[in-house]
Amino acid sequence: MKNCFIILKNKKTDIQREFDFTMLTKFSSNGYWFDKVVTVSYDSNEEITRQLNEVKNYYDNAIILHPDEMAETLKKYLQNQYATTFVYNQISSGGKTLFLISNAQSLSLVAEEVIKSLNAKYSVKYQKSYIKTVGASKTEINTAIAKAKNISSDLEFNVYGEYGDDTIEILYTDKTTKMVLDGVIRIFVTLLGEYVYALENVTLAERLYQLLTLRRMKIAVAESFTGGGVGQKLVEVPGISQVFYEGLNTYSNQSKIQRLGVEESTISHHGAVSDETAYQMAAGLISQGNCDISIATTGIAGPKSDNTNKPVGLCYIAIGLKESVFVYKYVLNGNRERITKTAINYALFLAYKQIK
Repeated sequence: MKNCFIILKNKKTDIQREFDFTMLTKFSSNGYWFDKVVTVSYDSNEEITRQLNEVKNYYDNAIILHPDEMAETLKKYLQNQYATTFVYNQISSGGKTLFLISNAQSLSLVAEEVIKSLNAKYSVKYQKSYIKTVGASKTEINTAIAKAKNISSDLEFNVYGEYGDDTIEILYTDKTTKMVLDGVIRIFVTLLGEYVYALENVTLAERLYQLLTLRRMKIAVAESFTGGGVGQKLVEVPGISQVFYEGLNTYSNQSKIQRLGVEESTISHHGAVSDETAYQMAAGLISQGNCDISIATTGIAGPKSDNTNKPVGLCYIAIGLKESVFVYKYVLNGNRERITKTAINYALFLAYKQIK
């Protein structure tokens, strides 16, 4: 099966590219991948004609995303080319199928209809299982996928995510036995176990909430360079008020000292971005007696470093429990947004690991 995705765009107004990504992800999540994805300016008639001829000659299925004003012109041309007529937005001839999608339509809804049509054409529908990880490298994930494929060549895999939080999507059909699927999941758990937080499609914050509820624990957060991002992730989860006691943005040194009991000498000797400061931030929350677990973050998000020799991306994440406090050091790469959002995911994951 060879598939093609063509985007016709107006050079002046353009089509929102995030829609293109959403479309591609939706198709891959249902077992349909594209051998070719190409963007063509809609005022280049010669190039459009060349692409449409190639679609007819070389691809089994094609999707054309186009400006609304091109719909009638495209339909007339393609009906003549395929010697048949469109049924709604679909034309089929000689085992080849083409779909026209206007950028004025709801792309998500149209994609679902296209997927239904392709499922009917190929008499197949994939089911899904998930592996959710934080911190696993691309190499480690690809190695696990390669070993999983040795068990069954019928399985397909998608990997997507950002800021260190990845979803491995396993696609299988009704022909896949439970023994095969269990064997595949066992491979991922064995090779990626230290990074895995769920074997279902839940968010990291949801998974932490589930575990806090199960353990009957309350959590508190003190953030510096993440600026409330950890707390924001938590409050996105319905019902979080049962387990979330408070979230503090102790951004200044004075706030760390007054609100959390960080010693002034600790900051003057080691700096606000240090193992010692992170430790005392997390310990300060625990010592107040209102939570069972605490998260503290301090770091340098950039774009410039502070007045020390510490690099941009350096951060310390502390997880406090009543028995002890654990501090983790990272030097993260990327711009300010990537550094802070990656640290937020790591903080939630480290809290999860400490109580699982």
